[in-house]
Amino acid sequence: MATLPPPLAPSAPALRIVDPAQPLAGLPQNLEAEAALLGALMIDNRLVEDVVTKLKPDHFADPLHGRIFAAVLTLAARGMAATPVTLKPLFDADPAMIELGGPGYLATLTQNGAALLAARDFASQIYDLALLRELIRVGRDMVSEACDTSRDIAPIQQIEAAEMALYKVAEAGEVQGAVKSFREAAMEAVKMADRAKRSGGHLSGYTTGLTGLNEKMGGLHRSDLVILAGRPAMGKTSLATNIAFSCAQRHAADLARGVEPEKSSGAPVAFFSLEMSSDQLATRILAEQSEVNGEALRMGKISDEDFARLARASTDLTGLPLWVDDTPGLSIAALRTRARRLKRQHGIGLIVVDYLQLLTGSKMGGSDNRVQEISEITRGLKTLAKELNVPVLALSQLSRAVENREDKRPQLADLRESGTIEQDADIVMFVYRDEYYHSLKKPDDSEVEKLAKWKEKAAAIFNQADVIIAKQRHGATGTVPLTFIKEFTKFTDRAEGEYPGY
Repeated sequence: MATLPPPLAPSAPALRIVDPAQPLAGLPQNLEAEAALLGALMIDNRLVEDVVTKLKPDHFADPLHGRIFAAVLTLAARGMAATPVTLKPLFDADPAMIELGGPGYLATLTQNGAALLAARDFASQIYDLALLRELIRVGRDMVSEACDTSRDIAPIQQIEAAEMALYKVAEAGEVQGAVKSFREAAMEAVKMADRAKRSGGHLSGYTTGLTGLNEKMGGLHRSDLVILAGRPAMGKTSLATNIAFSCAQRHAADLARGVEPEKSSGAPVAFFSLEMSSDQLATRILAEQSEVNGEALRMGKISDEDFARLARASTDLTGLPLWVDDTPGLSIAALRTRARRLKRQHGIGLIVVDYLQLLTGSKMGGSDNRVQEISEITRGLKTLAKELNVPVLALSQLSRAVENREDKRPQLADLRESGTIEQDADIVMFVYRDEYYHSLKKPDDSEVEKLAKWKEKAAAIFNQADVIIAKQRHGATGTVPLTFIKEFTKFTDRAEGEYPGY
């Protein structure tokens, strides 16, 4: 006896719609629309192409209707006609079909020819009702989990799990949004060009606060994953903090001038600091803006004048649209959930993650699977950038291979657990300070001649830093010379003539 062939593999996980513990009659459903759609599909198999990308077998409230739909899809995929006759052998032994009088039920579904005119409308309604049933399931699960006090689960974790479940329902309802006409895509491109023109010809994305970087990259572009990597003590976090502050400050300044938010070169920023606490991050920003020595600030060794500057800077930054999440050990799933929440609540336009290797994946399989875990994390960050249509700036560590070379300037191969970091990133930047490595080579005071040459070079490279753009999908690679003021943890553009050879 023929058995039901497996349905086409869906492109996304199917929703679990029907719960046996709750009667079908108690859930939103339209069995008449399901029957009419199935009849229309069997009359005209070409309609399958119109509904297959949106509708899945589990979207049908009646399980039998779902199995019939799966069989129609399978036959259509094989190039066979899906009619009551060809489907009959597949349902001879189906208990639900037998209960309805046998496979003759298939023929009754095709008796309403008028359904051909409204097949797409039926499909849309079936899908919408499926989402409502899934929403009811999520809500019921939320209530059940919250009432179960026997399990040791923190309420915050339950809230995050509920947000993820709700977002999956919302995400499932957006399958149509991925397709755009060329006209729509071209209009977006023209808007970007107009923004670049209005900014003086070099900024089509959000500002980094550094003219050299803006000119090289055009700013930070929406949906881009930007990797900022470097060895410890190079200034990765400082540069990321400078960029985040500049972007948020520009947004606040543009709003104060009456610039529409979508035309601003700045944006509200979400900073996920997995390494530093929020107060440490705030200390860096305050030290940068008030130009008070950061180390002296932490130790309390500042003058009254320094403290006054610090207080003024703190007051000026009160309304800065910059949100800091310093939760340690975040998973990529939890980060995405929190980013979506911030996007919904505060309209964030830039996400900064410090740093990538401190995130965890969904499945911890030990050190042997660390490369796969990093791959999951980078794919998750890239997906988040496209999903929220914001740039994601993620910091990354470099491997120790840099230290074993005479030339310490980093390369793409130096990315730790590089796997898909290089592949998924739209831009890869390295922070490099020759001054740091040169300071480690100081000769003994007794070697007068060597010491004199060492001091001469030290003076020449004092406070110099380079941002090496090693990969850029939108433009050329190259090096951007900057100045790094260690006392204030502040990067600035290098003045003309300060960097011979560039």
